[in-house]
Amino acid sequence: MNILSAICVVGALGLITSAVQASIVTKKVEYKQGDAILEGYLAYDDSKSGLRPGVMIVHDWNGLDGYEESRARQLAELGYIAFSVDIYGKGIRPSNNQESGAQAGKYRGDIPLFRARLQAGLDELKKQKDVDPKKVAAIGYCFGGGGVLELARSGADVAGVVSFHGSYPTPLPAKPGDIRGKVMVVHAAQDPSTSREVFDKFLDEMRDAKVDYQIVLYNLNVHPFTVVGGPSYDADADRRSWAAMLAFFHEIFGR
Repeated sequence: MNILSAICVVGALGLITSAVQASIVTKKVEYKQGDAILEGYLAYDDSKSGLRPGVMIVHDWNGLDGYEESRARQLAELGYIAFSVDIYGKGIRPSNNQESGAQAGKYRGDIPLFRARLQAGLDELKKQKDVDPKKVAAIGYCFGGGGVLELARSGADVAGVVSFHGSYPTPLPAKPGDIRGKVMVVHAAQDPSTSREVFDKFLDEMRDAKVDYQIVLYNLNVHPFTVVGGPSYDADADRRSWAAMLAFFHEIFGR
């Protein structure tokens, strides 16, 4: 065997070893909030052992689907234990905008219930094997972005939350001491679904509640800019916002 052949063999073996080592396990997980049965999606790398940070993912108004599942797998590949939670309930998966709006409106109109569903998902994540309960964060998209802000406002024990193009109004704004972790908001500067007045009111809330927060703005006039394949998708903003989230995780998790 010549040197070039040997290098090729070693390289191939390295690729095979990497593929074996990166063993991503995914599974549906049933859990409950009160009498409601919920079904989330768990993803983790089975080749790793020991305590790891956990990341909770809250779905957009369409309910838990392939989008949040793909984000969970992405996070698992990076060494996190990721759990896409289910706010609406097992088997409740809207099939059109009218159904999505009705489901989202149910929880936006009942913030205590919304927060209870969010807390149930967080509790389930913390129960999972190898999740470090002191290193848990929550991220969410659109409806879910507003959800992780409600989770933070509720005083939940999370190191931080990241809201991607979320919703900001709440009937139960945070007071000093309510929000225990750090907050990151990723937002389109000209998001047509959020007026400047609404966004400024949210910033005032964060200021008055003395929250450690950071805002990442993109010069876009769309709403769900991270939804791959959607009409508002922006590849640059998606890539940059994911990198910003990972830097945030490095800060709050120390890894």
